[in-house]
Amino acid sequence: MPSSPLVPEPATGTPGTAVEHARRLTDVVTRLRRALRSSIRTDYPWESLPMAQVELLQTLAAAPLRVGELAARQRLAPNTVSGLVGKLLEAGFVDRQADPGDRRTARIALTPAGQRQLDDWQRAHERRIAGALGTLDPADREAVVQALPALERLARALAEPTSSPGSPAASSPATAPSPTE
Repeated sequence: MPSSPLVPEPATGTPGTAVEHARRLTDVVTRLRRALRSSIRTDYPWESLPMAQVELLQTLAAAPLRVGELAARQRLAPNTVSGLVGKLLEAGFVDRQADPGDRRTARIALTPAGQRQLDDWQRAHERRIAGALGTLDPADREAVVQALPALERLARALAEPTSSPGSPAASSPATAPSPTE
């Protein structure tokens, strides 16, 4: 299979190795997200927030933000974020606050109910992942733990806009994930 022009080949090694690693990582991350999402809803039926709403709550846990700032941080369209915020407002998980720097706009802030929901979500996921890690043999568990710093660096690298020729960020707007994921 020909390599993708968007995935650089390694400077050394077999051609296609970087593409194959990217393909495998994409597959594993997708399956992990799906398995975690479905197992949490099976184990904890109260958990019904779409992932996009959870990600907004996580972002707002750090500080209140305007819708445009939320959209930029989540790499979503402002109208998509407005819709998600509307659902979170209805649920009582966020509220609107006056922006001290610009009285014409409002900041979206996490409510105590939103913080409790986020804390519950986080604890449920931690219990589920800890339980699954406990089923691995010690060598596999250690390999997962040892991979965490590199995975964190990879997540940061993916979050940074790229400007290299031919990259998706340089040639077209980013494709946003579905708000229901």
